[in-house]
Amino acid sequence: MPYTKRRRLVSSAVAVALGATALAACGSSSDDGEAGSGPVSLTYWTWAPGMDKVVDLWNEGPGKKEQITVTVKKQASGDTLVTKILTAHKAGQAPDLVQAEYQALPTLVSNDALADIGDGAGAAKDRFAEGVWQQTTLGTDAVYAIPQDIGPMMFYYRADLFEQYDLTVPTTWDEFAETARKLKKAAPDKDLTTFSANDSGLFAGLAQQAGARWWTTSGDRWKVGINDDATRKVAEFWGGLVKEGAIDNQPMYTPAWNKALNTGKQIAWVSAVWAPGTLTTAAPDTKGKWAMAPLPQWNDGDKRTGSWGGSSTAVTTDSAHKDAATKFAVWLNTDRTALNALAKDGGIYPASTSAQLSGAFTEPPAYFTNQPDFYRKAAEIAETTAPSAWGPNVNVAYTSFKDAFGAAAKNKSDFTAALDTMQRVTVADLKKQGFGVAE
Repeated sequence: MPYTKRRRLVSSAVAVALGATALAACGSSSDDGEAGSGPVSLTYWTWAPGMDKVVDLWNEGPGKKEQITVTVKKQASGDTLVTKILTAHKAGQAPDLVQAEYQALPTLVSNDALADIGDGAGAAKDRFAEGVWQQTTLGTDAVYAIPQDIGPMMFYYRADLFEQYDLTVPTTWDEFAETARKLKKAAPDKDLTTFSANDSGLFAGLAQQAGARWWTTSGDRWKVGINDDATRKVAEFWGGLVKEGAIDNQPMYTPAWNKALNTGKQIAWVSAVWAPGTLTTAAPDTKGKWAMAPLPQWNDGDKRTGSWGGSSTAVTTDSAHKDAATKFAVWLNTDRTALNALAKDGGIYPASTSAQLSGAFTEPPAYFTNQPDFYRKAAEIAETTAPSAWGPNVNVAYTSFKDAFGAAAKNKSDFTAALDTMQRVTVADLKKQGFGVAE
């Protein structure tokens, strides 16, 4: 997205991400019309279902007392929303608040679209796991958003078929590979799982768990490490399993994939906390037959997981009411009533650690009634979320992944070559946009 402003901010974009003072004034000064000097009206762009019901709780309760009214404007998600926000910001007409995926934050910050709300929101830090909070600070002292929902990754498996084929739930990736081979030997028509290239977030989360940091900074330049050692290890592992035929190589979310899960042709899925909802639709006949466990680890005894999905609530630099907007953002993502409503009406898994074992999460998902401790385990896993490192052109990297890894998976060819392609495309795009890049 080669916006004019971004091209002007070649070096300062990196400085902003590093916590320089370029945006410091955005969240610390008092704005005209803030709460306390009269009624304030805020606009919130979000795609979360049921958000209007949650916002009504604010408007009828704390918002009424604070004289802060919030109006929800439903939007599309993903790159579509990012583009719309940046277009509106370029015209000085961005809303007061936006829902933003974690990987989109560097793009929005580097375009000066998000305010540093650290003065009003910094105290909320203790409500979130360190690896989750870090995603909204970009590794700096600045705070660009409040975490809303997260997608800690987990391992899902058919408990009945694991018992039938005498399989042990893998605790390491080496054990995972051996489990895949053992199943294939016992039942050649079945696969432990598939490697799918149609959802970049899965691979990004697996790399994150392995310790990858795809975007970092060196001085005032971006440094891209998509083909770093950690990610190469992940690529080699999955590419090897695909090449030897130990697992399937078909994409997820297709009728064929749904059928494979529903009939037991595939008996496991590396996914995230939101998987029960997907399985309910994809494999309705297997309800109550699945179980969830922590993600396998690279080293025996480690406790570390990656993220697949999740979003935050941010305040824009165009808002004339940043303090008021920050109050709402903190309430939305830390208040017990708000979080219970978000879970009930929006179907989210809250980033706030205090909410992960209360309200809607005291009982397991309906699909997992056979696992009463589902959410207790999920909360423990969420606490082990590894730090991430996003950059200003995640969308380009993700598109390149789908193209390069899609072809490699289909042809059972070299995954590391696909990773090198992804690296080259991402670096070239940063340079094209005018960012400084450290080789």
